[in-house]
Amino acid sequence: MVTDLLVPAAMLHLLGGLVLAALVHQDASLRGSDRPLLPAVAVFVTGLVGAVGYYLLRERIGSLSPDASHVRAPIGTRLVDLVRSVLLVVGVFLSAIAVTGLGASALVAAGVVAQGSLDYRVAATVLQFVGFGVGVGGYLAVTRDWDLVEVRLPTLRQIGLIAVGVVVLVAAQIVLVRLLAVFSIESAQNQVVSTGQQNPRYFLYMIPVTILLVGPFEELVFRGGVQGILRRTWGPSVAIVVASVLFGFVHWVALTGSSSGAKVTYVAIAAILGLVLGYLYERSRNLVVPAVVHGLYNAVLFGAQYVSATGAA
Repeated sequence: MVTDLLVPAAMLHLLGGLVLAALVHQDASLRGSDRPLLPAVAVFVTGLVGAVGYYLLRERIGSLSPDASHVRAPIGTRLVDLVRSVLLVVGVFLSAIAVTGLGASALVAAGVVAQGSLDYRVAATVLQFVGFGVGVGGYLAVTRDWDLVEVRLPTLRQIGLIAVGVVVLVAAQIVLVRLLAVFSIESAQNQVVSTGQQNPRYFLYMIPVTILLVGPFEELVFRGGVQGILRRTWGPSVAIVVASVLFGFVHWVALTGSSSGAKVTYVAIAAILGLVLGYLYERSRNLVVPAVVHGLYNAVLFGAQYVSATGAA
């Protein structure tokens, strides 16, 4: 039986194929290509093949966990949960701003770090994600909804999911970057990468930070919080898609010096990768799985960025 996730996943493949096809056709036309329709059709066919692939592999993919079945709630209740999930994200970011601002100022005043130094940037990043944890913790404490977040030691099967998830995310990143390069589609750059290119040691510092803080706390917000809230009344499919869209969109504030189109491309890629993390959470119902995958995936990217920036290879 086709799972709840297969339908939106197939639709996203088709939609992604159409959007990329339009962009490729426009780019080829502007560059004076004699046959701009050819690469556009090729991109759309790629999206179509991906959608068909989901259907053909439906039995191997299997069903989501039994308790992830769609709950038919009144539309008013579902809208309230949608607003609640968005407000959770807003609240978490306000918490991160407060913790980062107060904490960084205290560290500078105490002489622990110097304003604008590499240590200051690393400390600010650590404080930001601690702020994420404070925000979600505050929400859970106020609502007493501790069952919203499911955390436990991973089983052997879930460790396998972690390994597969990291490989899939890294492979998807490579393929997407290559496609953007082939079709000359610009993507924005994250501030973390910009900082690391100026001082490659920042990438090395970010490896433990992303494994211990970035992965766990971002997943706590978007998979544990947003996806958990929406799953109850909207079902897992909508929960995964909305959480992934929000996950991609919040990266907008971390992008530097690019056009709006380039930022949209980056946000779309982040949202696509978020779908994988959301699926892993629904399959495992254990926040540790997407948190570890997210952290290790970022660590691989930072390692690659360090090698590229220093020529260590």
